[in-house]
Amino acid sequence: MTVADFLQSPYAEPVALAEEDCGGPRRLFNRELSWLAFNWRVLEEAGNPKVPLLERLRFLSISATNLDEFYTVRVAGLRELANAGNTTPADDGLTPAEQLVLINEDARRLMEAQADTWGKLRKLMEKEGIVILGREKLGKADREFLEREFLDRVFPVLSPLAIDPAHPFPFIPNTGFVLALQLERISDGRPLQALLPIPGQINRFITLPGSNGKQRFLPLEELLRIHLSSLFPGYREAGSCTFRVLRDSDIEVEEEAEDLVREFEVALKRRRRGEVVRLNISEGAPDALRNVIMHELHVKPDEVVQIPGMIGMPDLSELVLDTRPDLLWPSFTPRVPERVQDHEGNMFSAIRQKDMLLHHPYETFDMVVRFLTQAANDPNVLAIKQTLYRTSRDSPIVAALCEAAENGKSVTALVELKARFDEAANIRQSRRLERSGAHVVYGFMNYKTHAKISTVVRREGDKLVTYTHYGTGNYHPITARVYTDLSLFTCDPALGRDATKVFNYLSGYAQPERLENISISPLTLKKTLIEMIHREAAHAEAGRPAEIWAKMNALVEPEVIDALYDASRKGVKISLVVRGICCLRPGIKGLSENIRVKSVVGRFLEHSRIVCFSDGCGLPSKNARVYISSADWMDRNLNRRVETLVECMNPTVKAQIVSQIMAANLADEAQSWILSPDGSYHRPEGGPDDQLFSCHRFFMEYPSLSGRGSAGAADVPKLAHSRD
Repeated sequence: MTVADFLQSPYAEPVALAEEDCGGPRRLFNRELSWLAFNWRVLEEAGNPKVPLLERLRFLSISATNLDEFYTVRVAGLRELANAGNTTPADDGLTPAEQLVLINEDARRLMEAQADTWGKLRKLMEKEGIVILGREKLGKADREFLEREFLDRVFPVLSPLAIDPAHPFPFIPNTGFVLALQLERISDGRPLQALLPIPGQINRFITLPGSNGKQRFLPLEELLRIHLSSLFPGYREAGSCTFRVLRDSDIEVEEEAEDLVREFEVALKRRRRGEVVRLNISEGAPDALRNVIMHELHVKPDEVVQIPGMIGMPDLSELVLDTRPDLLWPSFTPRVPERVQDHEGNMFSAIRQKDMLLHHPYETFDMVVRFLTQAANDPNVLAIKQTLYRTSRDSPIVAALCEAAENGKSVTALVELKARFDEAANIRQSRRLERSGAHVVYGFMNYKTHAKISTVVRREGDKLVTYTHYGTGNYHPITARVYTDLSLFTCDPALGRDATKVFNYLSGYAQPERLENISISPLTLKKTLIEMIHREAAHAEAGRPAEIWAKMNALVEPEVIDALYDASRKGVKISLVVRGICCLRPGIKGLSENIRVKSVVGRFLEHSRIVCFSDGCGLPSKNARVYISSADWMDRNLNRRVETLVECMNPTVKAQIVSQIMAANLADEAQSWILSPDGSYHRPEGGPDDQLFSCHRFFMEYPSLSGRGSAGAADVPKLAHSRD
């Protein structure tokens, strides 16, 4: 079908909900269960036969990693509330204890499904010549090879630990993986309990020499079992199990800390020792061994999960082999925008021509790096300001900022230390920047700075011109290869002034006045969103076309959801693309029958945040109000973070967002899931697989409108008008 057909297709048959529920907690889905539903969708891709085999394995590894983080942060917080006797219900009406029961049930089903998926993928991998062996399948030559491998690469870093009154149970860090043993002394049968922590610095899978063209691997724990006699001389194994620990990983920082960096370093050490929130232990573990582990780690029975098969599935990412391109997605090279090529690679000349919106990863993130590296070496550049939330270990962004500072330019970097699980990396980056002479600030104690802004002030003739980059994603060149995000480059004076005011707010705490084209949280962003939603509702009441298209990672904030419900009641057609958590309940008669919600899960991680308001003209329309944002519609983003909502004024940029990006996401069939009123997700009905429209495939094939150069944009389809 054409995109026009899709946009005009009827909304789902509305489902009735009791009148009192339409204004009560039942109008919302539970946030945590909605997140688990998202991770089920990720796992479904691991079972999708249309996805290349090793990419399916990657999805399995991602689902396991996601679940670990969910437990160490979200479940840990709920557990703390429940243990403290907190019975305050969430917005959906569930208390912390009630949520934990439901989470536990669903998460256990999810882990069982992960184990089942791994079993199926392992068999398929064997058919493709990728074999995971057990120690019983090893030949003589294999054992000779493994003897050398063990002595050279593994034995020096192992610490076998006996457990007895002289050797107390050791500390096991977060995500620590351990082989637990019941041993007997060969001479007299005397028992010994012992632990063998498996170092995270060693690969989980040992590569064996090839045999008959096969790629063969042995799990590290199997190698250790083979060599127990070297680790515990004079003993033999009487029983064993493996276990893995997840600990509370949230960080609390004293508000009155005199040295924020030092306070975070102390907090990071505390994180390693957080309370255990989940213990995964291999199915069939000896009772005595399991009881000792549970007692020493202070875990309750409902915090223990017995796993059939492999423990620690995040490690499966090691088996996504670059040497097997036939089992991976076809290679894809991000485009360099034609406009930049027309200007011989000069970013400032390309931006001066007109605003440019790049769609990553389809357009290369290298343009963002080039923007800053050219600024660092341009004698006409006087100053650079930059926010850093997450970035890579050897960040070219940080390198460019350091080079600029060393070249005598004024460089200010806002480094967010509270970026969860990247705190240590950001401390290292801040010290590197300070050594180069950059001014490093850390923003607010109470708010995370999640906004993505970069400004370059350049002398051009007798005036200063501010070039600005606003992004929806992080300044991270690695994740930018798989995250779909937007980069707006502009030298529009108003957007430059707005960015400067935001940086002054971050460094000097002075609230910006009279922002011209952007809104920021925690000050005005939520207010702007709600006002625009109400404005659309007023258009509907007046009989004018009224429509909202929005795309985000999560929709949780109750006030925004209630505003959407109100707009739906008044006749506004609302189409939402929400990748992950969605607490809004669509398709409820008299509440949300004009709202439809879909989630896109596929080759690339949908990460961009967009909202389009028809403003009384319908969508698509050149008169629409179009915004990009760093913020999801969650309480934390709208009330407790510094975020940006940037209105796009350039007509080509607006057309690109509405008629290409949003239209393609709304029309996608190949990797979409539709949210039902009961909270379940289902794939849309369609024709043969090869005829299903894929937004990812479309974006790989067609360049973005605003990045086109002298070749023109005539051959770039605007999907809102035609899919052909």
